[in-house]
Amino acid sequence: MISVTDLRSGRRFLLEGQPWEVLEYHHVKMGRGTANIKVKARNLRTGAVLEKSFINGAKVEPVETERRELQYLYREKEEYFFADPRTFEQISLSESLLGGKEKFLLEGAKVTILFWESEPLAIDLPTSLVFAVVKTDPGVRGNSATNVFKSAVLENGLEVKVPLFVNEGDRVKIDSRSGEYQERAK
Repeated sequence: MISVTDLRSGRRFLLEGQPWEVLEYHHVKMGRGTANIKVKARNLRTGAVLEKSFINGAKVEPVETERRELQYLYREKEEYFFADPRTFEQISLSESLLGGKEKFLLEGAKVTILFWESEPLAIDLPTSLVFAVVKTDPGVRGNSATNVFKSAVLENGLEVKVPLFVNEGDRVKIDSRSGEYQERAK
């Protein structure tokens, strides 16, 4: 059992027989009473989001998950298909289970998928990913004392704001949590 005070963002736990992942954590203490722990969590099976309040000292059961590295193959409507490179077994995940991470997938890319009781639940991406810039306007420097950004389209179709010095063909690091530009890749 784990204490609810340990339910930080990204932690997984069982609630009523369902696996959940914490999205937000808030510790609330008002007046003389006990503290409340408020979490916003996403059901790893259905993708539903729930806001739950626990009293301080409560405990929840941890989720025992298995991580497997699979290769992204293709998308068909709202299903995304992955293959195990060793066994060639194919699995599919629905768009709702990917939780917005599908925009960072490239065909052939290796990704980590979480399994719970041999059921695929979610996809884990590294915090920063590298993509090539396929389309952007040339950077024209004006009279500006602040950072100036321009739009760029990446090889996966994602549109991000990048600094003026980034050109077509450059490789850039993107934060997979926010989808924002981090730096030019070496």
